[in-house]
Amino acid sequence: MLEVEAVLAWAHGEVGNIPRTDAEKIVKMASVKHVKIGRVKEIEREIKHDVMALVRALAEACGPSGAYVHLGATSSDILDTAMALQLRDALDLIEKRLNDLEAVLVEKAEQYKETIMIGRTHGQHALPITLGFKFAVWMRETARHIKRLRECRGRALVGKMSGAVGTQAGLDPHAIRIQQLVMERLGVKPAQISTQIVQRDRYAELVCVLAIIASTLDKMATEIRELQRPEIGEVSEPFERERQVGSSTMPHKRNPITCERVSGLAKVMRSLVGPALENVPTWHERDLTQSSGERFIIPEACILTDYMLVLMTNVLKDLWVDEERMRTNLELTRGRTMSEAVMMALTRKGMDRQEAHELIRQLAIESEVEKQLFKETLMKNDAVQRILSEKEIGEALDPRNYLGTAIKQVDLAVRKTKRERKARGLTEK
Repeated sequence: MLEVEAVLAWAHGEVGNIPRTDAEKIVKMASVKHVKIGRVKEIEREIKHDVMALVRALAEACGPSGAYVHLGATSSDILDTAMALQLRDALDLIEKRLNDLEAVLVEKAEQYKETIMIGRTHGQHALPITLGFKFAVWMRETARHIKRLRECRGRALVGKMSGAVGTQAGLDPHAIRIQQLVMERLGVKPAQISTQIVQRDRYAELVCVLAIIASTLDKMATEIRELQRPEIGEVSEPFERERQVGSSTMPHKRNPITCERVSGLAKVMRSLVGPALENVPTWHERDLTQSSGERFIIPEACILTDYMLVLMTNVLKDLWVDEERMRTNLELTRGRTMSEAVMMALTRKGMDRQEAHELIRQLAIESEVEKQLFKETLMKNDAVQRILSEKEIGEALDPRNYLGTAIKQVDLAVRKTKRERKARGLTEK
């Protein structure tokens, strides 16, 4: 806020509204070295106005030059422009965290692109995929978040010098030039047109984007938590075996506490979207209904997003992967997860697709009821035997033969992500 007041005074000096010496004095004194926070709070307790307390404290520090402090401005000129400066730094940090997460996902996608595991839909075994494919899906989702954040910051990071209702009446006749000078000096864009406040659709969009990011992190955390269950046991979050305690009473426990923390904080993040949207409507040129809420939700949204990104990046970086358990789990249904592959093999040899589907559906149920290897059930069926040889059935039941384009898709996704990272100016190790 002091920086914005200083640059406003400087701009007045540049256009000749105030003497340059007075502008220079205000610039020199506009820091917490000279304007003590304690003094600002003391004035605020008396006058019950936060920005005016800052203005008076700065004016006191400037002596006679203090007469020109806050000239032509309204409180929201200072508050909203200062918000742009804070958000600029915050979003720089959040984008860096997203880049770090993306880099880990690129590495994991490449490392595990051929590691076969069962894919699940509705919580049930579906078809084989690879662990790298899963990471590549998350990687591209993260890449979209980076793009969203970059697009959003162009709309959210704006300042203003437009006065009490947006008409710039108090800054005339150099009002547009003053706003331009202030924003150029501060490094943020001016709002093209505004009322007493920057319109809150900008901040609502930002909070929504951050909540979407949090929801993706929640999705990753939830997947890891599910796969860490002992009855699945395919991956688990890092655990310091020598020192970490999982439970106060059950010594054997290795709880996914970091992922659970991410999922819990994602609930808080999503709860901030409602107030952010409620802040868009205000009475006429402004009221104060958005002010008190956003002093909580905007810092909280930024802080929580940053923290959750750090947590999930660390989890993924040192994620424990049990490839042997993945192979074991592939066989839990005794081959039935390859039913689609068998069906497709039959259709390629001339059987009607619908007929093949019904036949294989019945045989899959028979295999399950009889607790029999799916291959044995298939081999006993005359309709299957007339069309497929034992070798062809074996090939259809091999998960490695039914990955489709999974590995190629991972390669293409990684290649695209690396191109995008290079375009962002990131250098790979």
